[in-house]
Amino acid sequence: MKKFLLLLAIVSLFGSSAVAAPADFSVPILLYHRFGPTVADSMTITTPVFESHLRFLKEHGYTVIPLRQLVDFYQGKGQAPPPKSVVIVADDAHKSVYTDMLPLVMQYRVPVTLFTYPSAISNASYAMTWDQLREVKATGFFDIQSHTYWHPNFKKEKKGLTPAEYEKLVKTQLVKAKSKLEKEVGGTIDLLAWPFGIYDEDLLQQAAAAGYVATFTIEARPSGPADSVMKLPRFLLTNSARGNTFARIVGAEARPAVEKEPAGAGAKAR
Repeated sequence: MKKFLLLLAIVSLFGSSAVAAPADFSVPILLYHRFGPTVADSMTITTPVFESHLRFLKEHGYTVIPLRQLVDFYQGKGQAPPPKSVVIVADDAHKSVYTDMLPLVMQYRVPVTLFTYPSAISNASYAMTWDQLREVKATGFFDIQSHTYWHPNFKKEKKGLTPAEYEKLVKTQLVKAKSKLEKEVGGTIDLLAWPFGIYDEDLLQQAAAAGYVATFTIEARPSGPADSVMKLPRFLLTNSARGNTFARIVGAEARPAVEKEPAGAGAKAR
């Protein structure tokens, strides 16, 4: 009986989205990292290109919804997102989120979820400070969520550690990030973006055990009725996502090929 109840709970957690969503449900989650006047690396989108994205969405009748609204819908807690909905998220809490992204978010009044790994905050030169994080959250347009504690590459860590050491590392990355963010910025931290888009079934189960209700990958397609709330796809945007390319990403046409996050784009490559 206990095994049956456990199986039922897992099916409910990882498979409920296919039941909750209507057949025509489709919401692209747009993932950004860094901004600036020029393309400094593969993860940088120039600020004018980002503004062109926001302008396109506004002029073509799109609705930018909070990521939380989408998650709630997958969990059966809310109504379906309106037609032509998109979600905007950013990983890493780079300082350009504060200097470049924030003014445009305020101008266009769009919600953003910022996935943050706390080890860099008020510590790394490329990252925001805790005061800046609190400031962007106070605007009401930013939701701060977890990107693990220091953005590890779980594939590499698993190869170099014993099973016990690896399990301890994973637990620390998930739990410590959650508790630190809740302490510093407040609110509930229960959404997780996987560093480098790396996940497996064991990581998904550990995330659920740590209190995360949804996690996010890097797969270039919109979220839909067949997706699990514990592994929702996101479009990793680069500076080439302009004009017709961006229109295809947020439209109903064929999506671009999957674009992986470079292994050096995380905590150690700044």
